[in-house]
Amino acid sequence: MFKKLSLLLCFVLLACTGDDGKYKAITGFEVNKYLGTWYEIARLDHSFERGMDKVYAEYSVREDGGLKVVNHGFDTKKQAWHEAVGKAYFVETPDVGRLKVSFFGPFYGAYTIVEIDKPTYSYALVTGGKDYLWILSRTPQMASEIKLNLIAQAKSLGFDTDRLIYPNQ
Repeated sequence: MFKKLSLLLCFVLLACTGDDGKYKAITGFEVNKYLGTWYEIARLDHSFERGMDKVYAEYSVREDGGLKVVNHGFDTKKQAWHEAVGKAYFVETPDVGRLKVSFFGPFYGAYTIVEIDKPTYSYALVTGGKDYLWILSRTPQMASEIKLNLIAQAKSLGFDTDRLIYPNQ
């Protein structure tokens, strides 16, 4: 049973290994401004966050120069908090918002920041490939105008924004 589950998990993780550079990452990225807490305003549905509300992530610097990523979410069916700890590394130079992220061993997925509010870093539009999209904010709520602009940008990039999920914060 464990062997089958491990194999299935490997296939799932390999299916989301990247965007192959399809999406243009922001340049002039300042990692120190990105550190801290980000709240999930919207996302495309995927199995590892299905049924989650109150979703947020915390980013900090690792000793090896990478980033520590701690994702939190409240499972509405089980009425329990879940946490996933991962690591992220820059794919290019640290001033380009293209990272690879792992929550399970040697398997990495893309994390491409395609939009960010400079200079304050108060919101971000992030993708991990054509089926993965997040709208993030420094606060649990986002102004409607900003949210609509980010949704329009995501749509212009080819994302099916009608499928976005808006978790309760």
